[in-house]
Amino acid sequence: MVETRVWHYDGQSRSRRMPTIVPGADETQFLLQGDGAEAGPYAFADLVPQGQSHHERAFGLKNRPGWQITFLEFPPSEIAVHLPKLPRYHAWLEHFGPWRIAGVLALLVGLTLLATLKFPPLIARSIPQSVEERMGAKMVASMGAYACSSPAGDAALKALAARLRQGDNVTIRVLHAPMVNAVAFPGHQVVLFDGFIQEAQSPDEIAGVLAHELGHLAHQDGMEALVRHFGIRLLLGGFDRHPSSYANALLNARYSRKAEVGADSYAIGRLQGAGISPGPTAALFTRMAEQDEQPELAGRLLNYLSSHPPSPSRAQRFTQSVQKNFPYRPALDAAQWQALRTMCAKRG
Repeated sequence: MVETRVWHYDGQSRSRRMPTIVPGADETQFLLQGDGAEAGPYAFADLVPQGQSHHERAFGLKNRPGWQITFLEFPPSEIAVHLPKLPRYHAWLEHFGPWRIAGVLALLVGLTLLATLKFPPLIARSIPQSVEERMGAKMVASMGAYACSSPAGDAALKALAARLRQGDNVTIRVLHAPMVNAVAFPGHQVVLFDGFIQEAQSPDEIAGVLAHELGHLAHQDGMEALVRHFGIRLLLGGFDRHPSSYANALLNARYSRKAEVGADSYAIGRLQGAGISPGPTAALFTRMAEQDEQPELAGRLLNYLSSHPPSPSRAQRFTQSVQKNFPYRPALDAAQWQALRTMCAKRG
């Protein structure tokens, strides 16, 4: 068998590896060998198609947020025969004829290009709220195996949301994963990874990041990113079949500078309105920027850097927004902060 290498992300670090993919002892499974990759075995049935081009095919893995392998060339038959297939349309071809299908496809391609390149914000804002909510619920549910919950921790999340949103409807969940990340999903859903909570030095840092993600929700940046990435597939309701593909896309999305600045402005306003100092969030961005400039020190924060690139100017904006002599209060009291940090403790 010809050696076949793939690009691989394990969902726990930003490092991109290039292991070799080989069939397992059981033909329903495969292994990843070399370059520090977790060997497995993995089930072919758990792979989730994430798109393809003329020279690449990418797959996620069920219940493994951020996990991905990408074939840089067509895989050998021993592997290809077991890979999940993307939808095929031979029946349409036989029924309507190749020329009609070609014309329709050309029209759809043109409309898709126009929609995804020129009008993503307009399209994102035209999607009904009920559809957004269903999408977000399915995406978050695809990662439900990692959900953490405790009475005190859940109460702390609700208290934090109440201060930042002043009663608006938003659902915040904590997932047990070492990723240092936070993600806003459609339908007023925000996910905080426990790795980020453990990395934070105070509840005010969590509040700043949460407020930033709420800004992405308010501006529908996540929906716009999905429209740009998936185009017409999203509009045709493909999320019903592969919600984890869309969840992984948002986990790996890299927002524009304009979107990040807008989310920062929203976050500063929410923090000020809640009486939470923006200073700790500024310190967080400074810490991230310092680690970004020193790869040997980057460590766990790189998960958040990959989708939320920091800069000294972002930290400066939060620093300048701190009001002298203002009676700021911590985002959570000591007991609430401890409850939030130990939500996933029993999952070990």
